[in-house]
Amino acid sequence: MINNDIICAISTPQGNGAIAVVRMSGRESIDLCDLVFKAASNNNKLIDQPSNTLHYGTLIENDKIIDEVVVSIFKNPKSYTGEDIVEISCHGSEFIQQQILKLLIKNGARLANPGEFTLRAFINGKMDLSQAEAVADLIASSSTASHKVAVQQIRGGFSSEIVSLRDRLLHFISLIELELDFSEEDVEFADRSKLNNLLNNIQILIKKLIKSFDLGNVIKNGVPVAIVGHTNVGKSTLLNRILNEEKAIVSDIAGTTRDAIEDVINIEGISFRFIDTAGIRETVDTIETLGIERTYDRISKASIVLLLVDATEGPDEIVKAIKTVKDKTGSSDKKLIVVINKIDKANNDSKIQNLINDQDTLLRISAKTGENIDLLVKELLSVVNISALNQNDVIVTNVRHFEALEKAAVSLQRAINGIDSGITNDFLAQDIRETIHYLGEITGEITTDEVLGNIFKNFCIGK
Repeated sequence: MINNDIICAISTPQGNGAIAVVRMSGRESIDLCDLVFKAASNNNKLIDQPSNTLHYGTLIENDKIIDEVVVSIFKNPKSYTGEDIVEISCHGSEFIQQQILKLLIKNGARLANPGEFTLRAFINGKMDLSQAEAVADLIASSSTASHKVAVQQIRGGFSSEIVSLRDRLLHFISLIELELDFSEEDVEFADRSKLNNLLNNIQILIKKLIKSFDLGNVIKNGVPVAIVGHTNVGKSTLLNRILNEEKAIVSDIAGTTRDAIEDVINIEGISFRFIDTAGIRETVDTIETLGIERTYDRISKASIVLLLVDATEGPDEIVKAIKTVKDKTGSSDKKLIVVINKIDKANNDSKIQNLINDQDTLLRISAKTGENIDLLVKELLSVVNISALNQNDVIVTNVRHFEALEKAAVSLQRAINGIDSGITNDFLAQDIRETIHYLGEITGEITTDEVLGNIFKNFCIGK
């Protein structure tokens, strides 16, 4: 997966700006820079300068000045990749950036692949695989919560938990395998009661990590919230009120919203993806019918369904709307919030409370005036268990980690059951080895080129 090539890439976002950064990494990357860089104050070569230093000068090609730059040098092993690294800070013209890349490639470098700098950091032992994946999460973080979790994982919070579990299992597996070597002598090195307690304690920790994925997925991807209801109940007005901008068209004409309108808002560090859907009603309009079908699709995929009903409607109509949407919500883990809108005009909720389950919520608001919108926001936040985040608990946000933990839990349960049923050491050892294997997949102690390729192809070039 890796060689001694000198790689280069633009590490700053595409487009013109005040400055840009072009990176190189690899053996002799500092020597390569010496071929094209002329320091302003002296003729000393960069390779002779101390690590972690900055140097002002010009980049030159055949006596032609390309740009005035500041060059930062980082010598191995004290660098991001564990190799020699050069970072060239130049003016942010796209033309200048491309000229510098061409110059470096002409003198022996090649363009980096997506994530290749971080891949080299992993290969060279500067970080484990879960930390490397957290780099991409940090770059993509769009809220306080996602930023906090990514930083925690980069600093090894998740890795240290996994490594600790794996090390404790490795200690016992070595004792069990030692017993296999002395099987004819019927000796016991691994205390079965202590092993059973260990496996049960580790299983509790693994299941806790698995359970945290629900929160981790919310933190990483945001909470999808579908705003649904009949036409003209105020869905678009509510969306505009929550977003504090005129995102959706508001009209007295029924069926104005024919496609889902989506936007993201950050509330107390958590991203919520609000989706204003087409009004649910009987219609012969082909396009509006398609919009209503998409509404039902959004309901099935949302974590929270805001069912908006009109306080001015009769109770029977409201009851019908609730039944229709509840039939579409499907899974019991979906949060339904019934929101009675237009309470500035009427108060008619006498029959509604009986239709609300214990896990569902009933609120009365006015999207037009903003009355009780704060209560709605508070209810949305209550759905997300942010206490685990505030307590700095380890939170799983990565699907690959989640799947590996689930597999580890299965093999670990087999080992626990095996001790209870008195299976032979070779079968017990195999189950524990499988658990160790799946935990090792998370940190990269056990991995394949295919897994690495799938992970790093989603990185940006230059990181």
